[in-house]
Amino acid sequence: MTKTGILLVGHGSKKEYNKDLITKTADLIQQKHPDYIVRCGFMEFNQPTIKESLDMFRNDNVDSIAVVPLFLARGVHIDEDIPGILGLAAGQKRGLFALANKEIPLVYADPIGPNPLLADLMMENAKAALDLI
Repeated sequence: MTKTGILLVGHGSKKEYNKDLITKTADLIQQKHPDYIVRCGFMEFNQPTIKESLDMFRNDNVDSIAVVPLFLARGVHIDEDIPGILGLAAGQKRGLFALANKEIPLVYADPIGPNPLLADLMMENAKAALDLI
């Protein structure tokens, strides 16, 4: 049975808790969505890199891969660096990923951006902070 691969991309940091945020989020996604193969990769400072994580999918029975940046907003990494690693031209969201015996679709998701769920989360955090008063 083939599955869809999800590559959650983080910036990376010298601070371990930043890496943990990405890896724990990937684990939560995997637990909630067992029909997917979820991996994480980092732009810099942490392992595995985006390329290393993509290479791991070559050993999986996947029929497509979605690359999802865990970034809030667009910037150089989102618009240039990550697409370059994926082999996508600027502005391109779809490409192909070569497995041993075939090519599969690879798609690149947008960053989080302004999202009602993010607004709800920020209000939850604000209320928790206000409870300290």
